[in-house]
Amino acid sequence: MMAGGQESKRAEEQESDGAGENQSTNTQSPNLPSSVVMIQCVGPAEKYCSRICCTTALKNALKLKELKPEAEVIIIYRDIRTYGFREHIYTEARRAGVRFVHYEFENKPKVEIGESATEQIKIRVWEPMLGRELELRPDILVLSTPVVPAKGASELASRLKLSSDMEGFFLEAHVKLRPVDFAADGIYMAGMAHYPKFLDETIAQAQAAASRAAITLSKETMMTSAQVAHVDPDKCVGCLTCVRICPYNVPKISNEFSGIGKIGGAAYIEPAVCHGCGSCASECPAKAIELLHYKDIQTMEKLSALFANRPQEQIIETIPVMGG
Repeated sequence: MMAGGQESKRAEEQESDGAGENQSTNTQSPNLPSSVVMIQCVGPAEKYCSRICCTTALKNALKLKELKPEAEVIIIYRDIRTYGFREHIYTEARRAGVRFVHYEFENKPKVEIGESATEQIKIRVWEPMLGRELELRPDILVLSTPVVPAKGASELASRLKLSSDMEGFFLEAHVKLRPVDFAADGIYMAGMAHYPKFLDETIAQAQAAASRAAITLSKETMMTSAQVAHVDPDKCVGCLTCVRICPYNVPKISNEFSGIGKIGGAAYIEPAVCHGCGSCASECPAKAIELLHYKDIQTMEKLSALFANRPQEQIIETIPVMGG
């Protein structure tokens, strides 16, 4: 079960927004201020939607309004995304007096933070609807930082040969048909290692992953495909080509076998987890790996029978010359 978790990008790690004592993130708890500005889509969130930032910001704004109704709360946003049944939180925030200022990616808010805590924060943002620049001076600046993959996720993906997206989150085998499975059989995902999600979504995915694992564990015997790769250890030179090339991380070097010339260790492929893709068989330089029912001698005999009664000139394909 793969549940690598996530991390929150901290304010001091942002490159363009600066950092100071009057600046915090959505996961931190400053003292109750008289005025607060929250900036959405900060840092890596400029490239991908973290999904939970908007809802978290709105909940924080509503909580501040509840504890201190006279407080001024302004949310500077690109897009407010409170998907599902959380849309009512956005409506409640507007009714509570939370103000919203829209900005475009080309005109991101500019923040000036003084060296001392007594100096007030200055925020300049271009409002496209008003067609002019606004200057805000809040007591507290809150950055809605995104959820990023946990440290070590990329190393784990490399070791287990798991697919991941550009941001480093793990990818499922199929978004509709196998939403909690990896391409490699027997490994399942759950939680924010997959992508940013709320607790209810995480629980639902964890239950799905547990169900998939239970299906495998409940069987006394497993039915496997007859089309699997087989290694002839007497031909294996231990070059590790099959280990590196397999997309499912199946081939291993086993000390139980001896390779060519009685060298210690030879490649071994577990039939129960082999997908029969044939990558190892086609790349093996020693021709020590063959697919069952698709052995080299069988394939060559089929080709010989296919072209046995054809003239030689019909067998050779003519490649047209471009522009000729």
